[in-house]
Amino acid sequence: MRLAALFPLILALSGCVVGPNYHRPRVQTPAQFRGADTMAQQADSLADLPWWGVYADPVLQDLVRTALANNYDLLTAARRVEQARAMAAEARAAFYPAAGYESALSTGRNEFAGNSTVNGGVVRGAFAAVGRVSWEADMWGRIRRSNEAALAAYLQTEEARRGVRLLVASETAQAYFELIGFDLQLQIARRTTESFDATVSLFRRRLEAGAASRLDTSRAEAARAAAASTIPELERQILLKENQISVLLGRNPGPIERNGSLLERQTPPAIPAGLPSDLLERRPDVRSAEQLVRQRNAQVGVAQAAYFPRIGLTALVGALSTPLSDIVDGRTPAFSFASNLAGPVYQGGALKARKSEAVAAWQQAVLGYQQTALNAFRDVADALASREKFEQIRTQQLATVAAYRESVEVVLKRYASGRSSYFEVLEAQQQLFPAENAEALTEINR
Repeated sequence: MRLAALFPLILALSGCVVGPNYHRPRVQTPAQFRGADTMAQQADSLADLPWWGVYADPVLQDLVRTALANNYDLLTAARRVEQARAMAAEARAAFYPAAGYESALSTGRNEFAGNSTVNGGVVRGAFAAVGRVSWEADMWGRIRRSNEAALAAYLQTEEARRGVRLLVASETAQAYFELIGFDLQLQIARRTTESFDATVSLFRRRLEAGAASRLDTSRAEAARAAAASTIPELERQILLKENQISVLLGRNPGPIERNGSLLERQTPPAIPAGLPSDLLERRPDVRSAEQLVRQRNAQVGVAQAAYFPRIGLTALVGALSTPLSDIVDGRTPAFSFASNLAGPVYQGGALKARKSEAVAAWQQAVLGYQQTALNAFRDVADALASREKFEQIRTQQLATVAAYRESVEVVLKRYASGRSSYFEVLEAQQQLFPAENAEALTEINR
């Protein structure tokens, strides 16, 4: 009855929770992204579109679906989420009473359950069978803070899984466009080599006719060899990129199906940036960093709760018999109901150090969250600025390539009629090749 009278007091004190309550760290959020279109609706965002709405190519869509289903990094992240969910369930079990049982049966002389005993007479054999129930009163919130930390750890892994999923989709798309870009560069290299082949043939014919010198032909052959040497390197890059995509798909290295005209017909979509504050609610790496702050915050409470005593309740019911022959007489019941209190008195500063460690870890997590948010704002600003500048670069490069192509046509006609030197022909062709490559790279970047 006295122990039962402690229940109201225990339940009242169980409402106490030591340690700081969680508050989201403050971040200096800009009013709008640098480089965003101020005339557009800032509430809209490209992130509102699903990936299959951004990547309109059916071949690329199939590749991304395959990667999301089979990628090993993503499968590993999913198993990590399952592990964290189980750990959170394990921590939640501390709220409830723990029940168990134990039994022992032995036979001998002056012993009980395998241990020697002397009680003034000869004892032969023993039997014990009891069930135990124990429960810790969470008076200071230690268990609640532990559960809060475990839940935050689970949510952190879930956000990390979302981040891996986003990364797998974007890496697959990026590698796909790079692969098509290498195909385009390979076409340019082969076309340039064929152009130099025609020039070499022209110079050789003029050399045989005595209208050109050996120097003209040698220079043309060197330019042709320089262009041809880029072909095996581009073929190597294509094989490596196909291998990279195969691994992203969870497959052994092999060829990748692709739409060769994608760069020519797909215009990069408009990019409404949305509100910077929405980015903090949406982006997985920012959300994961916030859950780490929540976890570290709760662990400060766990460390602070270690200063206070723990109160536990235990109950036991069963049967004990010695000697063994008394087990059938019905007079061997055993039961007990007890409470216990345990707490620290002096531990050489260990508790203070443990709390200081938890506070320092929380402060690191706060700084990490703020840095992650800052990097997120930068990523969006960089993408917006790059897209605008790549459009401007492409416009100028298209004009450059068109001018160089016209220059090559004109100088070849002039050379054939004897009004231009071999140097002018080679110079025009050598300037066209890097200009076309630069245009191809800009298309990939866009």
